[in-house]
Amino acid sequence: MPITVTGDAPTDAPFHASAVAVDVLNGLKLCPVVLAGGSGTRLWPLSRKHYPKQLIDVIGRDSLLQSTVRRAAVLRGKGRAEAPAIIVCGEPHRFMTAQQLEAAGVDARIVVEPTGRNTAPALTLAALLATAQGEDSIMVVMPADHVIADAEAFGHAVTRAAQFAEQGAIVTLGVPPTRADTGYGYIRIGSPLDGVAHAIDSFVEKPAAEIAQAYAASGEYWWNSGIFVVRASTWLATLQRLQADMHATCVDAFARGQEHGAFYHPDAAAFAAVPSDSIDYAVMEHLARAGGVLGVVVPMSAGWSDLGSWDAVWDAIDKDADGNAARGRVMYEGATSCYAHSDGRLVACVGTTNLIVVETADAVLVVDRSHVQGVKGLVERLASQQGCEAENHRKVQRPWGCYDSIDQGERFQVKRIVVNPGASLSLQLHHHRAEHWTVVRGTAQVTRGDERFLLSENESTYIPIGVMHRLENPGKLPLELIEVQSGAYLGEDDIVRIADTYGRCA
Repeated sequence: MPITVTGDAPTDAPFHASAVAVDVLNGLKLCPVVLAGGSGTRLWPLSRKHYPKQLIDVIGRDSLLQSTVRRAAVLRGKGRAEAPAIIVCGEPHRFMTAQQLEAAGVDARIVVEPTGRNTAPALTLAALLATAQGEDSIMVVMPADHVIADAEAFGHAVTRAAQFAEQGAIVTLGVPPTRADTGYGYIRIGSPLDGVAHAIDSFVEKPAAEIAQAYAASGEYWWNSGIFVVRASTWLATLQRLQADMHATCVDAFARGQEHGAFYHPDAAAFAAVPSDSIDYAVMEHLARAGGVLGVVVPMSAGWSDLGSWDAVWDAIDKDADGNAARGRVMYEGATSCYAHSDGRLVACVGTTNLIVVETADAVLVVDRSHVQGVKGLVERLASQQGCEAENHRKVQRPWGCYDSIDQGERFQVKRIVVNPGASLSLQLHHHRAEHWTVVRGTAQVTRGDERFLLSENESTYIPIGVMHRLENPGKLPLELIEVQSGAYLGEDDIVRIADTYGRCA
């Protein structure tokens, strides 16, 4: 894919405050950019490494990713054109991301990071894709894991920010604080630009409690939402000036990349050389000192939360008269200010106060609301002990469907497998395990060595160790089967893929 960066960022154009107050962009093209590469460890056990919080329906029926891309719909209309959305996600999540976008009815371009390099390189890849065909739209950069209650107010803030971005500024949306909060970063606002927006004075890390109290009371500090509005060429030119090595390595990785359907894959080896840094550290914190491009903060009062902890989830959803909130099968008796989540089993809280309880099929979290930030450390310790609960749920999503590990022991494992209509697993073999398949619903097309045959409900087959095989669903309904694995080693890395619809062969 050819890369064309449209000139240098306009850094000395005057700002016209009167134009900013108009909630119409006169056909200016906006490009929603969604950064969907987070891990969300503080929302464990619902969020896991391979199924992070942006892909989960933490609040409402949609996942946070789906809610984010649907929110971008408010950017349409009012005289505004819209470029196709760009989603940046990690390699392990690309198929789930594509499936959720399709379910949400969103036609988007997906950039797949070979490895995580933080938000600045992710935004740079999006900007390179946005300018690859010679266009230069204004990017509205949104993390995929935030909640915004008032989409219309969000749209108004973006409109105001886009007017500044059109004139060459890099704009972030700041949230006037409603309370002292130690879980958010802060922006110190500088000189006013139009009576509402301000120049950015400085960024402040997550403060201690007493400092957060002072920030909230001063009126000079706004929460840092992590939402940015910037012209694609402005971002690229500014990054080249401030972080030349990051710019050069991102351009190289993108130029060497390849497009596969809806996915654009930067070159993995070249991308490994990209420095890892956030948008704030790499660029935004340098703007006030570096001169040239103006950093602007526009206020947004829209019921924003980054859902960075279970306490933030409790705060974001409706509560009963006792301050309790719940999802799933939950009962309270004499409890106050609690949040409980059940994925299946009944969760009952009696006489509890300020407690978080989260139940999943393979883990239960119980934490005091004042200690929710400590969940991240717990997950890091679990991962260091190679606990499988840090990475996957018992039910694992795959591009062809899912499987649920319902039982396991020494030398055996039992899975319930669901294959979507028309989907197929890879043509593969195993060196250390045999498999027994029994169809419980639908029809299976089975490849076993040189054989190819159908299995109907209540029929079964056997796959010996080392025999090439494939499972397909030729029907219009989901295929469900029970798989019993037996052998000396049952790990998922004992899969040798020979051919694969989803490009997962080595």
